[in-house]
Amino acid sequence: MKLSEYADHDAIGLAQLIQNKEVSAEEVQSTALKAIAQLNSKINAVIETWQDETISTRGVLRGVPFLVKDLGLTIAGRKNELGSRIAKGCVATHDSDLMTRFRSAGLNVLGRTTTPEFAASTTTESIFSGATRNPWNIQHGSGGSIRVPAAMGGIFGLKPSRGRIPMGPDVDEVWSGLAVHGVLTRTVRDSALLLDIMSGSAVGDPFQIERPASSFLELKKLNPQPLKIAVQTRPLNGKAVHPSIQQALSKMIQTLTSLGHQVEEISPMIGISWEAFVAMNTKFWASNTASWIDAISAQTGRSINHEHLEPATLALYQYGKQMSATDFLGALYERNIVTRKVGHLFEEFDCMLSPTLSDLAPEIGTYNASQNQLDGHGWMNWVFEQSPFTALANIAGIPAMSVPCGQDADTHLPIGMQFMGKNGQEASLLALAAQLEMVMPWIHQKPRNWVAH
Repeated sequence: MKLSEYADHDAIGLAQLIQNKEVSAEEVQSTALKAIAQLNSKINAVIETWQDETISTRGVLRGVPFLVKDLGLTIAGRKNELGSRIAKGCVATHDSDLMTRFRSAGLNVLGRTTTPEFAASTTTESIFSGATRNPWNIQHGSGGSIRVPAAMGGIFGLKPSRGRIPMGPDVDEVWSGLAVHGVLTRTVRDSALLLDIMSGSAVGDPFQIERPASSFLELKKLNPQPLKIAVQTRPLNGKAVHPSIQQALSKMIQTLTSLGHQVEEISPMIGISWEAFVAMNTKFWASNTASWIDAISAQTGRSINHEHLEPATLALYQYGKQMSATDFLGALYERNIVTRKVGHLFEEFDCMLSPTLSDLAPEIGTYNASQNQLDGHGWMNWVFEQSPFTALANIAGIPAMSVPCGQDADTHLPIGMQFMGKNGQEASLLALAAQLEMVMPWIHQKPRNWVAH
């Protein structure tokens, strides 16, 4: 199998080739490993690859190659280092619930990717593994999480609703419910199929979201009825939006209108000020990071200091250790206020559109330049300034997606548009994304650093 043939297909397309015996799963794996070897020296996205995983072609994805982030999801016998020197060499003892589902679906996990240290920023430039560079322009970063790297990478990323995907068995929720598992894909149909694979509560989960009557893959095919879409043009912190992103937003609004959707600009009311919103998030990030670090330090015997943690992570740790239980409960109280306000918003609108980010992917080295001078709260102010549109969906627990929407002419960097939806309504977002994918396709837009070039 040629690299160009491999790169022409999404996961479903590769699975169909394997099913039809046009290519073997072993050939696809070999080609995927060649692609990683060709590009990784330029972009530094993959920490290590594995060639000794058993390939199963029984599931719906029949041995299609897959990479997992070095964070959250665990694989028995494989390192799980969380992008941090303090966790160097840590090995998982068992598969997490989600990994079990990936195996059953026939995904062939080839290795693990880089991550921000403890997911404590939206850039992947850790001391532990180095900077991960953007394939569209290697002078710039690639982001972190789901929607941010999707926007910066020109691909599709769906953050599911809180409780849609199991986080166990070791935890019930991550970061007090702010974090969820998800995937990055080149096509909407891949995300829909993977959501079918990932969805549903596991044994002992604290709550569950009812699954739709049909599969997400089938519901994605339904042409959405005309939607009432709110538009947020400026972030809640008032930060200016990059001119190219403003232009892309205008293009998206025109496209939605041409498809028959009703679009209305709003300034969402979330019940608390932006400053209070950031302070609330700081309490969640800091307390959870501190607990995580304490547990790993106890396991590895490594000290909690600058030798083993980045300055920003250590600042978050120190902030979290100074918090009281009532501080944390106060953050939960404020989260409830925001979640209820957002819930009322989606009684009036079907979804809300905004840019995914207010600016283009930052140049390597700029994002972390000031972390030595910031305390935990100051670091969170900085992180949320870089990504002021995305955090609302994390707090409210609602689904949100980043859809590719053009590029910046000067830097060639991609631009993403974010859609948030009502809790549990991933199917509506996927149907809208599929409609947009038809009229403004992105799969044929290739970065400068591409395996088939």
